[in-house]
Amino acid sequence: MAKLVFGLNQSLDGYVDHDQPMPPEPGLFRHFIEQVRGATGMLYGRRMYEVMRYWDDDLPDWGAEEREYAAAWRSRPKWVVSRSLTSVGPNATLVAGDLGTAVCDLKARLDGEIEVAGPELAGCLTELGLIDEYQIYLRPVVLGRGKPFFAGPRAPLRLVASDRLGENTIRLTYVPA
Repeated sequence: MAKLVFGLNQSLDGYVDHDQPMPPEPGLFRHFIEQVRGATGMLYGRRMYEVMRYWDDDLPDWGAEEREYAAAWRSRPKWVVSRSLTSVGPNATLVAGDLGTAVCDLKARLDGEIEVAGPELAGCLTELGLIDEYQIYLRPVVLGRGKPFFAGPRAPLRLVASDRLGENTIRLTYVPA
């Protein structure tokens, strides 16, 4: 059975807004490359999927690590939850119908970790009791605005791990208590 893991970079004041400057340092970026390589796939809300479509096409100014991340990202299946999209890009499937049923089906028929990206989608999945793990990548920036990591009420959580990634990032890993 697959495990749903919601993880995003978070500022010190609790925001995950990707419109703000929070580029990962090299050690953290290397971690994300390896994490994507090991993922069974990714489950996105529409907005986060549109942000991540940046990796669909190589850009001429990318270095070797950006190309490596893009190749890993493109190789993984993606499921996109949206009421407004009618189609999605390569290696992606539009999730239609009941979210709980669709995600329970994914969890039942797949093994490994499915990354969940997007705080609103994660909030819906939290309400349904479907997220197995939360990973907060705490970064030393203050954004002052944006989307919070937790988009709504959450179940009580229990800290199971903390580790330093790169020079300035702490990953906090929680599971539902």
